[in-house]
Formats: sequence, C-alpha cells, structure tokens
Amino acid sequence: MALDRIEQLLEKYFEAETSIAEENELKAYFTSPDVAQHLEQYKSIFGYAVQAKQEQFSATNPLQTKKRKSVVWISVAASVVVLLGVSVVTYHHYNQPKSNDLGTYDDPEVAYRETCKALAMISEHVNTGIESMNYLNEYEQTKNKIFKK
Repeated sequence: MALDRIEQLLEKYFEAETSIAEENELKAYFTSPDVAQHLEQYKSIFGYAVQAKQEQFSATNPLQTKKRKSVVWISVAASVVVLLGVSVVTYHHYNQPKSNDLGTYDDPEVAYRETCKALAMISEHVNTGIESMNYLNEYEQTKNKIFKK
C-alpha cells in the first residue's frame, strides 16, 4: 500500500502537483535505506537536498591586493599618455611657421571689391532670416485674431 502511494506521489511530483507535505513524504521515503528496487533511480533526486544541507563552504577567499596595484599602474600610464599628447599638440602648435597672409590687399580697389562681395553675402543671409521672420509675424497676427487679446 505504501509503495502504491509513493508511486502516485511520484507521478504528481513530476506533474508539479504535489504539496510541500507530499514532497517531504517523498524525501523521507527516498532517504530511508529501504527503497524499492525499481524506484532506486529516483533516490538521487530526493537525496540531493539532504546532501546539500550538509555541505558547508570551508574555503577562504584571500583579499587580492595585486589588482589594486595594477589599477594604480594603469592610472599612472594613462596620465603619462595624456601628458605626452598635450605636450605634442602644444609643441606643434607653437612651432608651426608663422604666415603673415592675413587676407590683406595692397590694392585698395581689390580690397573694396572683396569687401563688397563679403557684405553682399552677409546681406543675402540676413535677408533670408528676415523673410522667415515674416512667417512668424503672420502667425502672430492670426493667433491674435483667434484669441482676441
């Protein structure tokens, strides 16, 4: 009779329908020395919990100080690389040949024409900006008509 009950509980266990009390009953049966021959294969499933409870962690975990030293060396190396990079850029910046070509003109007529071209280009861009402002004025007038201030 007990063997039939254990087999029924096993079926329920594998279908995930057992309660905690039924699982404890299965665990008690499979950890006992008198397990039926054809159910020996399930002994390891329920015996594992008992074995796991008896295990204890006994290894010590030493503090690792080598990583801290390596982090210090990496930060020192990174500082040196940054310092070298800044010094190379500064060296090249101050040691470039100086050119006196500042866009100056010797002939006043050429300078006048180039200035007129530059001012015409600026005026064109400013006028484009002013045209887009007309849309904003139209929007403001329409908004005032709708909301009547």
